Amino acid sequence: MQQTRHIGTRGSPLALYQARWVQSLLVERDPDTDWQIRILKTSGDQIKGELKDFGGKGLFTRELEEALLDGRIDLAVHSMKDVPTVGHERLIIPALLPREDPRDAFISVKHASIDDLPAGAMIGSASLRRRAQLATLRPDVQFCLLRGNVQTRLKKLEAGVCDATFLAVAGLNRLGAGDRITQAVPTELMLPAPAQGVVGVETRRDEVQLRETLSGLNDKAAEMSITAERAFLRALDGSCRTPIAALAEFTGSKLGFRGEVLAKDGSLRFACVDAKDVISVGDAYDFGFAMGETLRIEIDGRITFDD
Repeated sequence: MQQTRHIGTRGSPLALYQARWVQSLLVERDPDTDWQIRILKTSGDQIKGELKDFGGKGLFTRELEEALLDGRIDLAVHSMKDVPTVGHERLIIPALLPREDPRDAFISVKHASIDDLPAGAMIGSASLRRRAQLATLRPDVQFCLLRGNVQTRLKKLEAGVCDATFLAVAGLNRLGAGDRITQAVPTELMLPAPAQGVVGVETRRDEVQLRETLSGLNDKAAEMSITAERAFLRALDGSCRTPIAALAEFTGSKLGFRGEVLAKDGSLRFACVDAKDVISVGDAYDFGFAMGETLRIEIDGRITFDD
């Protein structure tokens, strides 16, 4: 009898795209299993205010992990930038798919670039990181809260709720909406969120056979890079309440790393840059964690974390 496995996902168009991508890879790898998608609602999709006031980005993953633990699903597909750095002891992420473009996208129907924004322009964003970074670049603009899935935000932009907004290039590309990007912002201007552009697949630790199947999908460059980025975030005890950005790039055996922490109003910015030869995932973790610890010492209480 054919075995059935359930793939848990949120119901947004982007989440469904990512789940179907994982499904297609698993069908190719193990065609004898019936890989079915199961849509679950998460708290993060339903709240109306700012995520930081309701527990942070973990709201997008918590219900999926609960469904894993109680057996309603066998694996969960996540955008890794939404996944807390400390996971459940019974769960593991054995597969990280190849990274898409990690940059942020500036989107406007009125203005061609960040530099083109007029003084006083209204920027719609729910991201404290993006707000803080833009405040350092353009302290003359103002912000309003803009939440919802990609399509919802684009519709609000077109309706004139704001003059511009920011989304991840990766999500837009995956949805076939890359033509909506007004400016792909260079990472030298806006460093992305840790793990932006990477999809991860989570399952139970005791699922030995499934873990082996999933490990065949794992991309080493993505694993090494976001391991360092998430370790940096963990060292700083970061959440969506603190503007933290990081980007690691793994080539050959060399792992290049850039990270930064900002005050919420953009008035302070602390950055670090380094590169190191790494052999194992543990090396990548240690490197990222050390970068975070070094930056925390430099900050020396001048930025309040998670207040």
